[in-house]
Amino acid sequence: MSNKLNQQQQQAVKLIDRPLLVLAGAGSGKTRVITEKIAYLVGQGIPARNIAALTFTNKAAREMKSRVTRLLDDKQSRGLRVSTFHSLGLDILRKECQALGYKAGITLFDEQDKISLLRNLISHAEHQSYDIDVIDSYSWQIGQWKNAFVTPEQALSTATEENQSAALLYEEYNRSLKAYNAVDFDELIFLPVILFQQHPQILEKWQNRIRYMLVDEYQDTNITQYQLVRLLAGQLGRFTVVGDDDQSIYAWRGAQPENLAQLQKDYQRLQVIKLEQNYRSSGRILKVANKLIANNPHVFEKQLWSNLGFGDPLRVLSHKNDSSEAKQIVSEIIHHKFRHGGKFSDYAILYRGNHQSRLFEREMRENNIPYFISGSTSFFSYAEIKDVLAYLRLFVNQDDDAAFLRIINTPRREIGPSTLEKLGAYANNRHVSLFAACHEFGLQQHLSEKAVYRLKKFCGWVNETTDQITYGDTFAVIHQMLDQVNYQQWLTENSKSQISAERKMKNVYDLIDWLKRIAEKDSAAEKSLTDVINQVLLMDILERNQEEEAGDQVSLMTLHASKGLEFPHVFLIGIEENLLPHQNSIETENIEEERRLAYVGITRAQRTCTFSYCTHRKRYGEMEECAPSRFLEELPEEDLEWANKKPLDPEVAKQRGKSNLALLKKELASLG
Repeated sequence: MSNKLNQQQQQAVKLIDRPLLVLAGAGSGKTRVITEKIAYLVGQGIPARNIAALTFTNKAAREMKSRVTRLLDDKQSRGLRVSTFHSLGLDILRKECQALGYKAGITLFDEQDKISLLRNLISHAEHQSYDIDVIDSYSWQIGQWKNAFVTPEQALSTATEENQSAALLYEEYNRSLKAYNAVDFDELIFLPVILFQQHPQILEKWQNRIRYMLVDEYQDTNITQYQLVRLLAGQLGRFTVVGDDDQSIYAWRGAQPENLAQLQKDYQRLQVIKLEQNYRSSGRILKVANKLIANNPHVFEKQLWSNLGFGDPLRVLSHKNDSSEAKQIVSEIIHHKFRHGGKFSDYAILYRGNHQSRLFEREMRENNIPYFISGSTSFFSYAEIKDVLAYLRLFVNQDDDAAFLRIINTPRREIGPSTLEKLGAYANNRHVSLFAACHEFGLQQHLSEKAVYRLKKFCGWVNETTDQITYGDTFAVIHQMLDQVNYQQWLTENSKSQISAERKMKNVYDLIDWLKRIAEKDSAAEKSLTDVINQVLLMDILERNQEEEAGDQVSLMTLHASKGLEFPHVFLIGIEENLLPHQNSIETENIEEERRLAYVGITRAQRTCTFSYCTHRKRYGEMEECAPSRFLEELPEEDLEWANKKPLDPEVAKQRGKSNLALLKKELASLG
């Protein structure tokens, strides 16, 4: 074990004979504790294959795994499971699918697939009037029920008048998912819990497989995840969970910081160890953060402290409007970098909502400052790109059930959800793909003649188009296929405006041109469409799983996206009532989570932290008056410097002008 661990970290690593909760403050080395503990457990004779470390993001899992490989050799770490909760859930479902009545090759529905299925169910509902305009609300409510471990039957029996429709739709939606041999993201945890509750022998098998669990970011677990941990950890509580109730910022997706306190009720032998030494920030930044978060009620008290010096006061900037806010902060970055050296990647601009980045992007571009927006939309995640790729996937692999389901009614072909549900159930029983099931004679006993005819007509068209693609001009046939299905008209009917539909169609043409370039790149090898599609799908997976590397660029991101990161210099913008705290949270009296969000933002900063607010901000095209956030009043006055209360010294203004000019010259020189 590393001798660089402090006393509390060492204690947390060595305690393995009872359940353990590690309360790890921001920047207190929690990942290190988990990785060192994995190595310690292996040293104590627990094989790596019987250890599971769970976290919430692929990025965190990769980081943890790479750290463990530095502590253990290949033989020692063989079989170690370091994954997200959802990856573990998917693994359990794939191995135990038959016990839950699924066939092998379960299809995973993403949010767009979920919305598409709900829309289909709503549009074909005969006896129930659903409101298509609140489809996102239905989707969210169904997800919340699964995260709170509420079955469709329980939802129906406890539904209020307000969410009665959502409960009925939940039941229909789940039935269709099962028939399609599909699960959605929330079911990756929900179904394994049901499996373990209904099949004690399967639970015992997995308890023997996972003899010790380590869970990161425990404050972000929902009720269903808590159940999964409890079941796998068993009565003895063979686990270490690491969390910080002050950094719980995901209540809107079901996170329950109360799960930390619940552990004390469920495990009498639970030990709690606090990590309060911060290795990231200056003492003053921590003093301000501690003072802010002290306004929230606490089950567990803790105070972060640091040996990194006290540091500079935290600055507060006020601006007359959001345009001047963007201008001044970009100017501050240019000036600070010129005076102190360093890199653009030392700076982060954090905000409550994505819309706040636009003015900053414009200023960055105009000043030739490289920037990186975390969490921006991937080309592959656009619905129109997924639609066209699904068509092409089905042409190259007719057993691709996910592709079949995505395009069967895109555009509509008068094949309703009840037809698809019966088709799915038949295919499941026969253990064949949906496409293959359409050709089976036995299907006629389950569906009307008209429904079978429509399915066969669709499959015949797929076979015919596949032949044309294989033996003809591949990309000309793809363009022709889009015309045949009237895809452009479909986009027009389902877009908010004509401009939006045209932009989507341009994305489709860009995709086809790009696929064509990939195919032609290595003409000697004569790449088939199958090769091209497989290459693109791999790119999609890699793009979604790759770590977002900013390089030497200023980072722009939401406060939610910043969690787990750190930067030498942080700018927290829009610190105003109705932005932070957000208007929705004020109306629902959920100020505590907004305060935790501000706390997360402050504790990202290593050396300097700057708050910024406007007296006026443009909203929905109208300029509105703004009030500084109540959180600014909760900060210790002696540790703040209100920079804009007096006019900028002429000498300082002159110096900043020179900084901007010098940087511009440097940029021009590098271009030359």
